[in-house]
Amino acid sequence: MNEARAFRTAEREATKKVREAELAAQATLAAELAAQARLEAEKAEALAKAHAAARDASLAAEKKAERDARYAARKAAKKIRRRGY
Repeated sequence: MNEARAFRTAEREATKKVREAELAAQATLAAELAAQARLEAEKAEALAKAHAAARDASLAAEKKAERDARYAARKAAKKIRRRGY
């Protein structure tokens, strides 16, 4: 009787340790997946910022070109007015 109880206790302990090991492995896997997801999110955010910066730079260059064209047109008109032709 005592041997059977000791056997069942040992069996329960072994099962508990196996379960704890499985839980630890799952926790490790979950942590790795979370780290990978965080990395991918950071990459996506950096890519979005780069696209936004490129778009802003393109828009600024376009506005500058328009401003320069208006300035050149005003200067040409003033030159024509001064020369009289």
